[in-house]
Amino acid sequence: MVEAARRCVEATGVKINWETQEAGSDVMDKYGTPLPDQVLESIKKNKLALKGPITTPIGKGFRSVNVAIRQKLDLYACLRPTKSFKGVRSKYENINLIVVRENTEDLYAGIEFEVNKPETKKIIAEIEKGTGRKILKDSGISIKPISITGTKKIVEFAFEYALKHNRKKVTAVTKANILKHTDGLFYHVAREVAKKYEGKVEYEERLIDNMCMQLVQKPELYDVLVLPNLYGDIISDLCAGLVGGLGVAPGANIGKDIAVFEAIHGSAPKYKGQNKVNPTAMILSAVLMLDWMEEKAAAKKLENAVAKVIAEGKSVTYDMKPHRDDPTAVGTSQMADAIIRAM
Repeated sequence: MVEAARRCVEATGVKINWETQEAGSDVMDKYGTPLPDQVLESIKKNKLALKGPITTPIGKGFRSVNVAIRQKLDLYACLRPTKSFKGVRSKYENINLIVVRENTEDLYAGIEFEVNKPETKKIIAEIEKGTGRKILKDSGISIKPISITGTKKIVEFAFEYALKHNRKKVTAVTKANILKHTDGLFYHVAREVAKKYEGKVEYEERLIDNMCMQLVQKPELYDVLVLPNLYGDIISDLCAGLVGGLGVAPGANIGKDIAVFEAIHGSAPKYKGQNKVNPTAMILSAVLMLDWMEEKAAAKKLENAVAKVIAEGKSVTYDMKPHRDDPTAVGTSQMADAIIRAM
């Protein structure tokens, strides 16, 4: 998929010197780790990367190579646009939403304490002592950090993105009616940030459960959504469902001066080397990369070509056909060829 996206980027005319790096379960025997140091050093040096889906070895090293990359490079903003394309099967039309997800804090910070461990029992005892609240002794514990600093950065990112891309409204989404000292803090900081954009970008708030219903019932009311880590992950998948699924859902992980672009969907090792899987999300992630590089004409050119090929419905992979066993379906590389011809 990355090779398909690379060829499409080159076809726009933008000149890039590509530097290839390897990560994931396939390189464990070679490097002894799923995330070799040279991968991070390459991204730090080049300031951006186009990353394919990575499989993390189970029970070895990192819980997730993807999360490790985001945390080690402080890629605090996860950008996930969801947009309707004519020709993609969906129950909705004209969806155009931007999900901005905080990428480093919340429950995904991975601060967990295993059931029945001495340190877990100690934490349970301290919580009971400090709050008077009883916790069952056979509980596992997860910590949910939400900071002023992290929230300020992600909400400012959402508003600046809205301004730059002519978006009209930012909606902050949490469960602050219950989680008053974490999600409540997210709202408090978001309101302070929003004051700087009064008259430029509208600001509103929604609770996460209500937001899920609202997006199913009337997604046209929303524009840019900014959320803590866990809610952002869930909502971005919901939004992808509105436009036909993860196969057409691009993503970007962005820090102060570094960005990594990747499809939202995970890896599927069983399809490796079969030239079968849908490259659309990966190619649309490359569109985001070009936009971030200020190669806006090239980004639009590539996005338009993707839209044209999907709308025609001829040179698309099996999952984008009305029937998955359609013999006219093409492979990953052949779909990229069609997109290149459409530019």
